[in-house]
Amino acid sequence: MLASFSCDIAIVGGGLSGALIALALQKRRPDCEVRLIESGGHVGGNHVWSFFAGDVRDADRWLVAPLISHGWTRHSVRFPGHARTLDTAYYSIESERLDAVVRKELPKRALMLNSKVLGASARAVMLANGDRVEAKGVIDCRGAGELDLLECGWQKFVGHELILDEPHTLRNPVIMDATVEQIDGYRFVYCLPMAATRMFVEDTYYSDRRDLDIKALDARIETYAIAKGWQVARTGRSEAGALPVVMDGDFEEYWRSGGNRVAKAGMRAGLFHPLTGYSLPDAVRTAMLVLRQNDLSGHALHDALHGLARKSWRERGFYRMLTKMLFKAAEPEERYRILERFYRLDTGLIGRFYAGHLPLRDKARILIGKPPVPLGRAVAAIRGNAS
Repeated sequence: MLASFSCDIAIVGGGLSGALIALALQKRRPDCEVRLIESGGHVGGNHVWSFFAGDVRDADRWLVAPLISHGWTRHSVRFPGHARTLDTAYYSIESERLDAVVRKELPKRALMLNSKVLGASARAVMLANGDRVEAKGVIDCRGAGELDLLECGWQKFVGHELILDEPHTLRNPVIMDATVEQIDGYRFVYCLPMAATRMFVEDTYYSDRRDLDIKALDARIETYAIAKGWQVARTGRSEAGALPVVMDGDFEEYWRSGGNRVAKAGMRAGLFHPLTGYSLPDAVRTAMLVLRQNDLSGHALHDALHGLARKSWRERGFYRMLTKMLFKAAEPEERYRILERFYRLDTGLIGRFYAGHLPLRDKARILIGKPPVPLGRAVAAIRGNAS
C-alpha cells in the first residue's frame, strides 16, 4: 500500500550538505520536523572530508565539532623546489562518523534510507516505490547538476587507508606532496596520518580529463608507500572520484538544470570551491542560512539558496580565473610550479584563499610578480582566449 508522509522540511540526498542541514535544524530548531531522504543504506556515502581551521567560522564550529574524526595542529606541503610546514590546524571527517552522528541525533522517523527518489518539486518528493513525502519546503542535495554547462577541469583521485605492520613517523598531514612524477596534469599525493599504524594516502590529479584509471593509481599508491618504507599489512577503506574545478560557465543555466524553482544545496547548487572542488565550507554556510530562515516554504528556500549560490558565483570569479590559468597557461607537467609559488606566500593569505575570503590586497599579492608560466599564455588564459 502506498504511503504519504508529511513534514516541514524534506531534504533529498544524505550527503554532506543534506546531513549538515538536517543536523543544524535538529539541534537548533527541534520543533521543525525534518525528513532526510537517502537512496543508500547509510548517510555520507564513502568519503573523507577535510578542512582547515579557518574554513569554518568560530560561531559555526558547534555544527562540525561532533563530526571530526581526526585533527592536527599543523600540516605540510612538498614541491620539487620548496617544502613547508604551516602552523594551521587541519581536520578530517569520515563518512562513518557522519552517519553515526546523524543516526544518533535525528529521530528514527526522520531518516529515510534506501529510498530512491524519482523527482522533487518545491513541496513534494516522489519515491520510486510510489510513496510521497509532502513538505512545506524541499531542498535537493542529490549531487551535481549538468556539468556540461560549465567549463571544467577535474580534480580526480584514488585514496586508500593503509593499515601498516609498523608505526609510521609522519606526525602531521602532508596535503600536497608534488615531488612525485608529474603525470596527467598536476599530480600530488595526499597523506593523512590517522593513527600510528593507519595512513590514508590519496593520489590526486588536476587533469583535463575526467576518466580515472583506478588500477594505475592503485599501483602508484603502492609504489609511494614502498618508497616511504611503510610495510602495508592490508588496505582498509578506499574511495575514488572526480571533482569539477570550474573555469567558466552559465550559473543560471546550471542552477536550472538541477530543477527549476526547487531549492538546492551542495554540488547541485554550484556551492563548491571553483579551484579545489571542496564543498564543506559552503555546506556549513548553507546549513546556517537555512537555520536562520523564518520562512521555510519551498519558494522561500529556493530564493534564499539561489541567492547564496548566485552571490558565491559572482564573488568567485577570481578563483575561476586562477583555475583557467592553471589549466590553460601551463603545460600539464609544469602546473605544479603555480602551486609551488603560491605556497611561498603568507600563511594568513593561504588560509583566506581556501576559506574563500580574499580581499583585494590578497588577490593583488597572488598575481604580482613574474608568473611561473609563460606570460603570454597567462594573459591569454585570463582573457579567456587561450588555445
